Amino acid sequence: MFIGEYAHNIDKKGRMIIPAKFREELGDMIIVTRGLDGCLNIYTKQQWALIYEQLQKLPSTRKDARMFVRMMTSKAAECEFDSQGRILIPASLVSMAQLVKECVVVGAGNHLEIWSKENWEPMDEMMDTSFEDLAENLTEFLL
Repeated sequence: MFIGEYAHNIDKKGRMIIPAKFREELGDMIIVTRGLDGCLNIYTKQQWALIYEQLQKLPSTRKDARMFVRMMTSKAAECEFDSQGRILIPASLVSMAQLVKECVVVGAGNHLEIWSKENWEPMDEMMDTSFEDLAENLTEFLL
């Protein structure tokens, strides 16, 4: 389970430290891919295998399904940790998520998210102000 929020920097080469708290659970190899709302998602190899399995079940006869599978898999990258606990995020993903220097690594239950600080702060503020409404609307799914 991934929880919490951690501030980290990404360097000009696209290297970023993943919090030590998460590294043991993530394993040696992780999958980084595009996320929703302007972030990147990090999955363990095991979690990515489950997602990939579900992607393969989508109907290839539907254009939206084909496009979604392409977007998820074509942007996915296997990343290994270096001796300092950093991963090298591909330039295309760095650009997609607008990662410049200050980033936020967010625990999102079964995966991690990487946000640029500039994109995370307004998202965090919006979620904070609508928390009660979200809870009220989604409570039926939690029981």
